[in-house]
Amino acid sequence: MIPARGECLFLPLGGTGEIGMNLTLYGHDGAWIAVDMGITFGGDDFPDHAVMMPDPAFIAARRERLAGIVLTHGHEDHVGALPYLWKRLRCPVYATPFTAALARTKLARAGIDDAPLVEVSPGERFRIGPFAVEYIVMTHSIPEPNTLLIGTPVGAVLHTGDWKLDDRPVVGRGYDHSRLSALRREPLLAMVCDSTNAMVPGRTGFEGDLYEPLLALGAEAAGRIVVTAFASNIARLVTLARVARTLGRRFGVAGPAMEHMVAVARATGHWPDDLPELVEARHIGHLPRSEVFAACTGSQGEPRSALARLAQDLHRDLSLDAGDTVVFSSRVIPGNEHAVARIHQRLRETGVHLVTDADARVHVSGHPAQEDLRQLYEWVQPPAVIPVHGTPRHLAANAELAAACHVPHACVVQNGDICRLSRAGIQKLDGIETGRLFVQPDGRLAPVPKDILREMRTKVH
Repeated sequence: MIPARGECLFLPLGGTGEIGMNLTLYGHDGAWIAVDMGITFGGDDFPDHAVMMPDPAFIAARRERLAGIVLTHGHEDHVGALPYLWKRLRCPVYATPFTAALARTKLARAGIDDAPLVEVSPGERFRIGPFAVEYIVMTHSIPEPNTLLIGTPVGAVLHTGDWKLDDRPVVGRGYDHSRLSALRREPLLAMVCDSTNAMVPGRTGFEGDLYEPLLALGAEAAGRIVVTAFASNIARLVTLARVARTLGRRFGVAGPAMEHMVAVARATGHWPDDLPELVEARHIGHLPRSEVFAACTGSQGEPRSALARLAQDLHRDLSLDAGDTVVFSSRVIPGNEHAVARIHQRLRETGVHLVTDADARVHVSGHPAQEDLRQLYEWVQPPAVIPVHGTPRHLAANAELAAACHVPHACVVQNGDICRLSRAGIQKLDGIETGRLFVQPDGRLAPVPKDILREMRTKVH
């Protein structure tokens, strides 16, 4: 299919009707752009398909019409497939500096040194083929999250990416309220909106609100304090470093992914200069127990993570004893429940004091709850909403909420639906079969078998 001059097409290949693997295509005037390129994980249910991503066959067959890949932010479910799929697409990649630094590392590790990677400043407007694209600054749980305004002569689409409304962000700029409010005066065709927390009532909390409860928790701890969180959550790491400083403890991070994230944050100006110097992982284990405050990878029960090795007393630099405190400052991604439970059990057997978000306020989400969604719909007043980033239940909940906010048209679609976006609304034109690829032990990609794919989709529903 070739997008005609007078139409704007929308085609999700991943991330619609499922969690993760976000990849969306927009078409106009004979050209396409891709927004994000993410992965997901098989978890305990599908261990033979540990790392998966959308099958890009549709756009790979039209590679000469793909004008570029635009990345909204640096989370794995939005950029993790880039080093696997770029060779099939071979087009420019656009990202803001923090995300570009992460993408550059991923591509280099995959042996790719010829990918045109274009850095764009947050808030900047630029052109990709027939598309006028604008990065609109948002807040999320990683530096430099962006909503995209994708303009065409027939109208614009607001692609939210992942977002929340954090009035007191710990790292980076706040969301651009004035620009978001001004969008109601733009010739919008639709808003393509994050649905991850569409079933959660109220508002998502602010990242800065975690400082006091984490400080109170740390003040009660006698032994070592180890906090596990998503490596990409730089704001959480900054909060933990400030808590450690107030408690008079030394702070360090353990796990290559977290160490790399901190290095990228420093290089791109997202690590505050007023924080004490971090203790290197190889030294932190030599400190007295009462001085140790460490952040580490492993919040999702990853078997080779720093926390998994700590739980088995196999970590090279650090150990845990009875009476130490381990805090899970994250939510469990669906599919990882059993892996996390195993880590919990090992830690309890060690005599560690275990704290999760069920026990104390140690985590806030990076996605909009219902009142946040209502607020954005009120500011933007889109003519139509297409819910993405969620299971069918999440999408339906977001569509229902949009309708309650007097959005004229809320349309639930699924991966593979080709839709025309126009002033008249959203029209489903056709559909294509979408699949998943998985990374084999030798690093090559292969299609997920259809029977396994059906089972995966049944579990999502």
